[in-house]
Amino acid sequence: MGHLTPMVAVIEAVKKLSDEYLNAPAEFMLISSDSKFIDAIIRETEVPHKIIITGKLRRYGSVHNFIDIFKIPIGFIQSLYHIFFYMPDVIFSKGGSVSFPVVLAGWIFHIPVIIHESDAVAGLSNKIMSKLAKKIAISFKEAEEYFSPKKVVFTGNPIRELITKGSIEKAKKNFSLTKDKSVILIMGGSQGSRNINNLILEILPDLLKKYQIVHQCGMNNYEEIREKIEKTNIFNLEDYHPFPFFEENIADAYAVADLIVSRAGANTIAEIIAVGKPSILIPLSTAASDHQTKNAFIIAKTGAAVLLSENNLTAHLLLNDINNLFRNHLKMMEMARAARQQAHPLASKKIAEEIIKLGM
Repeated sequence: MGHLTPMVAVIEAVKKLSDEYLNAPAEFMLISSDSKFIDAIIRETEVPHKIIITGKLRRYGSVHNFIDIFKIPIGFIQSLYHIFFYMPDVIFSKGGSVSFPVVLAGWIFHIPVIIHESDAVAGLSNKIMSKLAKKIAISFKEAEEYFSPKKVVFTGNPIRELITKGSIEKAKKNFSLTKDKSVILIMGGSQGSRNINNLILEILPDLLKKYQIVHQCGMNNYEEIREKIEKTNIFNLEDYHPFPFFEENIADAYAVADLIVSRAGANTIAEIIAVGKPSILIPLSTAASDHQTKNAFIIAKTGAAVLLSENNLTAHLLLNDINNLFRNHLKMMEMARAARQQAHPLASKKIAEEIIKLGM
């Protein structure tokens, strides 16, 4: 999902600019690995879609590396086939292991490639693919050191237009919220976070005394959360609203939130700063190259977020930080202002312009 939603934003932007630059509608084909989220993306974009087998590029040895040795050439052959019969003018890659065979196939056919690096630390796939790319768009200026300066263009991270168009009134109705308590939005990424879920459940009775909780707990964790809640006797449980995953209603959840507690994936951070909300960021400690911590640190040092280390975090430390923020209304306002100042509302347009220029 992390690579798919920004792709939607770029597709939307290219569609808007294609009439202006090309005097004709742009055509697209999306190539990805299989995903439980792909159907929603296809419905949103109406773009033809091809699935390929992919092997993950890893920095460390494991049995998975051995298995993936056989997957990578299969994905490459599939990519060659799809690209040969579609023959695009440009290939746009959001990075990740699924992009590598596609970019390699495009390079063989002499199709110009533009890649986008979401994080402050470049991923292994993007480091490799940067040698084959004509342009490299980056979301954090700190990522420039990993690439050839001549290829780099700073754009920020693309987000879907709907993200900034949420409705507080719709959120209150759809999430059954009241005006009496502040709202905390909990997010653990598209898959949810079991660690964050457990922290929240441990302090949920205390949270519900003061706040309403909208909790995106992950599709794989939702039933487990419901079962645990049903076995408890928590007062004010009507103020707790768990969801497996947000689709269109994510914008409303952002709009109504007074504070966001979240992982620190680049796309989530981009959305949080775009809607100008104060946040507590808990980076995934096992993320490759610790990129989530670096993402969060860059945002936190601007004053837009509080950074908490997962390895040292207890439930009551989290509760204490949440309460301290709500006690300091001025700090929350300053965090919101700092978040808005870090946003890049033209990111999708800038990337779309680079794509169109490469294809002309």
